[in-house]
Amino acid sequence: MNAKDANAKQAADYLAWLSGQRRQSAHTLAAYARDLARLVALADEQPFAALDVNSIRRQVALLHGKGLSGRSLARLLSAWRGFFRRLQQTGQITRNPCLNLRAPKSPRRLPDALSVEESIGLVSGAGVDDAQADAALTLRDLAMFELFYSSGLRLSELDGLNLDALETLRASGEIRVAGKRNKTRIVPVGGKAQEALDAWAAARASLAAPEEAALFVSRRGRRISMRMIQKRLERRAREAGFSVPVHPHMLRHSFASHLLQSSGDLRAVQEMLGHSSIASTQVYTHLDFQHLSKIYDQAHPRARRKSAKT
Repeated sequence: MNAKDANAKQAADYLAWLSGQRRQSAHTLAAYARDLARLVALADEQPFAALDVNSIRRQVALLHGKGLSGRSLARLLSAWRGFFRRLQQTGQITRNPCLNLRAPKSPRRLPDALSVEESIGLVSGAGVDDAQADAALTLRDLAMFELFYSSGLRLSELDGLNLDALETLRASGEIRVAGKRNKTRIVPVGGKAQEALDAWAAARASLAAPEEAALFVSRRGRRISMRMIQKRLERRAREAGFSVPVHPHMLRHSFASHLLQSSGDLRAVQEMLGHSSIASTQVYTHLDFQHLSKIYDQAHPRARRKSAKT
């Protein structure tokens, strides 16, 4: 077996290990596969053991020069670092060439979030014409969107919910979701979302296939796909008159920023979002300060304003 084929096999073995032992999601595995394909191409006819820190650094610089962001490069290096760590653990290499490499920093981009009024308008169902839509599908969509905004769920978390989640919801007003790396957490569900879920539960039987466990099902009666959820939200946003694309993560960001603005409790928001590090949650404090700055500019008599001619 030549070096290139051996490299490809090592990459495939690592992906199989991530799937079987680490239980990574299909989305994560697809991202790792893309990152490792770049590494296999970089090594070319050399074995992975021959790669050193300088060759990795040159590749990172090359990709950065082609426009890859610092965040994307950080993810790439993280994937490579984990792969080389596994090769070390199994005795296939002696050093990790990515160990002390860091990606170039990019300006931090604030997540897109809707205003409170926009969020309510989007999820409330106002303007939905049931005469032109399947009533059951409309109830399903509104229940999904209410749940996104009520509890800050990720797309994969909402899609993975099963019908038995309603039992916990009715008993405690909360649901259990499986987040990244199958970590579970309990999240509260607001009253409007509970009402929407009850309405959908009553209509679900008209669509769901026998023995289907999924809470949210498609027209065919099986678990709805994540892509279809995205498309239904995009359609709902158009119906509600939005001029910008709306995606599920935007409702998660809106949930977080609105909750933080109202409560000021960063730790609570961290727990509800399922962030392992509070640093991931602190980005929403920037959204909060952005909001305060806007209020200041509008209301303070000494705020910076364009001078008016008198």
